[in-house]
Amino acid sequence: MATGADHLDALRDRFVGCMLGLMLGDAACAPFEGTPATAIWYDFGGARKILANHPVAELTYTDDTQMMIGVAESLVEHGTIDPDALMRTFAANFDPMRSYGPGARRVIETMRSGGDWRRAATETYPGGSLGNGAAMRVAPVGLLFCDDLDRVCAEAERSALPTHTHPIGIDGARVLAVAVALAVTTDRTKPLDVGAFYVELIRRARTDEFRTQLRRAAELSPDDSVGEFGNRLEANRSVTTAIACFTMSPRSYVATIASALCLGGDVDTLAAMAGAISGAYLGVGALPANLLEKVEDGAKGRSYVRDLAERLHHARSRQDQ
Repeated sequence: MATGADHLDALRDRFVGCMLGLMLGDAACAPFEGTPATAIWYDFGGARKILANHPVAELTYTDDTQMMIGVAESLVEHGTIDPDALMRTFAANFDPMRSYGPGARRVIETMRSGGDWRRAATETYPGGSLGNGAAMRVAPVGLLFCDDLDRVCAEAERSALPTHTHPIGIDGARVLAVAVALAVTTDRTKPLDVGAFYVELIRRARTDEFRTQLRRAAELSPDDSVGEFGNRLEANRSVTTAIACFTMSPRSYVATIASALCLGGDVDTLAAMAGAISGAYLGVGALPANLLEKVEDGAKGRSYVRDLAERLHHARSRQDQ
């Protein structure tokens, strides 16, 4: 019979799997960002072949992981999403070499120069950004509050606001965070109930764009392609894609990431989001060790992210006391 300690150990494993799964998906696919799917195939072969024998010796992560680290650090320190504190963390961690999107870069640079970052967030794009930048970094929110989906949604929304004020951009963060929360709390000894998974995601989505995409994803058959949902920067054209990459292959992290990689386009963010969900479901042991050891391990590399995930798990454990 499993004990409470066994449960905590299993959950810790899945916290680590989620955050390292995001980092690995991001870093493994970053060299192919913006490359058309056909070019990836003709130049490097199939996605699974690339992941089995990656052509890059050291894998470097992008702003996807950098900002996820910031969300986790802020949650560990404050226990909740405080947009001001989160922006300070984003500013402190900012590394222009991490391929930040122009909108996030402008908001962070405004913060670093002492300007009004809230105004920059609303004015950078008319109506606010509807990109997937809030979704790509939100996984730690789904982990910390995994037992309370109402709070997951509320905290995810606050985590989006520093850079994304458009309803679609916010909904991307909300839906992805709920997907992580569901994945990390689902009994993985039984087959994933894909239908129930999507029912909860649809219930938590606020925009018609996301509800429509999620309903279509729920009806996918094993022979269908996830590519129909899109591979672009807009949240409604990529978040559902990443979720579908997971639900089509819930028992395999590699298959999930390969599904994202073979689509081309914004593949690093697709794989980061899909990898976070898959890692949360399967745990860190499902990540291919030969690929993970290629990921950079500097000051905030893979060892730091592993430790940060364990600190986040400890913060969740304190909430239960």
